[in-house]
This record gives sequence, structure tokens and C-alpha cells, in this order.
Amino acid sequence: MPELPEVETVKRGLKGFILGAKIKQIKVLCEKSFIGKPVYGRVRDIRRFGKALIIDLDNDMSLMIHLRMTGQLIYDGAERYAAGHPSENFVAELPNKQTRVVIEFDKGMLYFNDQRKFGFIKVLPTNEVMDDAFIRKLAKEPWEMKATELYNEMQRHKNSAVKAVILDQTILCGLGNIYADEALFAAKIHPARKAGSLSLDEVSGLLKAACEVMEKSIESGGSTMRNYVKADGSRGNYLDLFAKVYHLDGQPCERCGTEIKKIKVAGRGTHFCPQCQRLSDD
Repeated sequence: MPELPEVETVKRGLKGFILGAKIKQIKVLCEKSFIGKPVYGRVRDIRRFGKALIIDLDNDMSLMIHLRMTGQLIYDGAERYAAGHPSENFVAELPNKQTRVVIEFDKGMLYFNDQRKFGFIKVLPTNEVMDDAFIRKLAKEPWEMKATELYNEMQRHKNSAVKAVILDQTILCGLGNIYADEALFAAKIHPARKAGSLSLDEVSGLLKAACEVMEKSIESGGSTMRNYVKADGSRGNYLDLFAKVYHLDGQPCERCGTEIKKIKVAGRGTHFCPQCQRLSDD
């Protein structure tokens, strides 16, 4: 699933291509994927709230885009830029059977692809973006939250697994499965520990780790095409650049050499080091 760093990467990348560009036409190929009526205008700004991308137009209307599980945004103009869920679509001919919406700009085409149709583009007045139910329920992002605030949330959900708490977007916005595993590893906290067992110092370390792993991913370019397709034409994976435990089960921990394990926590596949992240509620 594209996570906050990937959406931030999309925002930054698209600004270089469509900021100031004019929408000439919107083709809706899947009604489920587009909420509202097509709008036209020049792109005034591109913003992000959690995993939602907001394209503001000069006619006081906005397009809210959420990639969900398998969403992709692929811009094809003087050059191609692609981000979101990595797949062959990044370099394939478009539109194709996974293309749900096509936005034609005066400078190129923007394709919204979504294999599982969980993502969406929603049209709404710019002045109503912050009142949208999806935006309104989002909590603070790791960079905005104080350790004492997260600690208090941990105490309110003291019997829940710490991973379940930090995945809850109404408690802490932006962490998905990948970065939850990576942050917990960096902070040396077992993902199944009860949230109420964490000290303020541990919560502070976890919050700092969450910021660091997400910032590192943003700096690496997330899952953009530039990193997905290597110079020799082979396929790459942005996780290779920073992952310490995610999808590395069976491999030795780089910190202590213990084999990384995969278990289920909060219904999600979870990767951790049994030695570095001991399970203790003491």
C-alpha cells in the first residue's frame, strides 16, 4: 500500500509537472473511482493531508485523491513520472485495463490506475476540503505530535498492541504497515507489547524513530519510477534502500545477527527481531 512518504513523493514530483497546467478534459472510466462531476481549471497548488493528495484549482475547486491499496498516479508528458503502488504500469502503455480516470492537461496526461478499485478521486470546493469527513478524522502526523500526546494515547489504549495503536490514523496519522515495523525496530520495541507498558522515554524514542524512517524514505524517493526502474532496465524496490526488517524475515538482523521473524499483529503481517525487540510488559 502506498504510505505517507510515497504520497509526499507524489506531491513533490507532480508539482514539477502539473503546477500551473490547465485541465482540458477528465475521462472517467470507472464511476466508482470518481466522486462528483469533472471540473476544469489551472492547478494552483498541490497539498497533502495524511495519505490524501489535494490538487487545488484556480476556480476554487479541488480534487482529493486517495491511492488506497493499489492506486497509482502516472504522468505522461515530455517525460514520464510514476508513483504509488509499484507495478508494470509504471512503464506500460496507457490507458490500460487498470486505468480508472484520465486527466488531460495542456502539458500531458495524468492516469489514475487502481487495480483493486479502493482508491478514489473526489471533487469538492476548496474551502470545504478541511471539513471533509476523511480529512477531519485524521490525527496529527509524527512530526506534529509531542511524545506526551502519544504517551497519553498509549495509556488510553493500554491493552492494545503498540503496533495497532500507531497504525490507527485517528491516533497517529501517516504510519502504515511498512513504517510501523521499521519504527518499532529502530526503537527496539516489540510490536505486540501492550501499549500501556511503554514508558514516556520509549514513546519518545518511537516517535523519533517514526519521523526518521519516514524522512529517509521521502529522501530516497519512495516508490517512484526513478527507483523502481533501474538504469539497466531491471526492476528495483525502494525498500532496498532503507528497510531493516520489513519483508526481511529469515534474514539476519543487521544489528545483532538474530533471524528476523514474521508474525501477525493487529491482523497485519509484522516483521521484527526477537533479540532486539523483546516482548515484555514490565
